Amino acid sequence: MLKTRVCELLNIRYPLLQGGMAWVSTAELAAAVSNGGGLGIIAAGNAPADWVKSEIEKAKTLTNSPFGVNVMLLSPYADEVIEVVLAAKVGVITTGAGNPGKYLSSLKKAGIKVIPVVNSVSLAKRLEKAGVDAVIGEGMEAGGHVGTETSMVLIPQLAEAVSIPVIAAGGIADGRGVAATLMLGAEGVQLGTRFICAQECTVHPEYKRRIVKARDRDTVVTGLRTGHPVRIIKNRLAKRFKELDEAGASLEELENLGAGRLRIAAQEGVVDEGSVMAGQSCAMVKEVKPAGEIVEEIMTQAEKVLEKAHN
Repeated sequence: MLKTRVCELLNIRYPLLQGGMAWVSTAELAAAVSNGGGLGIIAAGNAPADWVKSEIEKAKTLTNSPFGVNVMLLSPYADEVIEVVLAAKVGVITTGAGNPGKYLSSLKKAGIKVIPVVNSVSLAKRLEKAGVDAVIGEGMEAGGHVGTETSMVLIPQLAEAVSIPVIAAGGIADGRGVAATLMLGAEGVQLGTRFICAQECTVHPEYKRRIVKARDRDTVVTGLRTGHPVRIIKNRLAKRFKELDEAGASLEELENLGAGRLRIAAQEGVVDEGSVMAGQSCAMVKEVKPAGEIVEEIMTQAEKVLEKAHN
């Protein structure tokens, strides 16, 4: 069985985290992944603190294993969500869209592990100095908000630059991807897109169907000019983004176009006009199955691939 510092740090069986995806990563999915031996993560997104509190309470009824919360630092509710996490004694948080520095002291005092998502070596070094426990290096292959570096070049650079564990994200959907990133220097992986098609994921069935149907070139990065590019599956919304961009639309127009689009895709199944966030790995997702089976299948394949490589 693959054991790394990530397993010890988070007290989990496998060095595998489920990504914190807004409107997708609810208590049901997080608990199922944790029960399968990974670390399930509830995504706070832009949700108010009361919703996050109820999801944490629900997850505690569904699993006795560790789970985490993803805090989007740009959320207007970030301060309140951190207070909820502290009060609930959640074991770990992952963070995105900012620097968690102002919360580190209180989180560390409470014994909570802090693992930010990074897309550059400089940010990873800065956060290591600040005292985070690990970093998630996310390549541009990922779904949702993306950076500019691929996982193939980002992960080895991060592994050389910091002494804390590096967790690889972006473009990983099976055991081959896990094995590859471990050989690049990562000590764990985070998967998002693959777990959208877990049976326990409460996202709308049309969203799942769109992922299962996706082919190798079916995702596109939208909103580059806004400074917050987002990878989604090609649809009418993506076409509209392209048209507005080429017409020289203002940043406000582009941001307004994207507002609320993930929610209507994920919750209402509006997959033509909604934002179907998914990574390039969506083309490798062929079926919907229980989260525990996904975890076991991926880690078993990874072990076989690594064993073969070492022989």
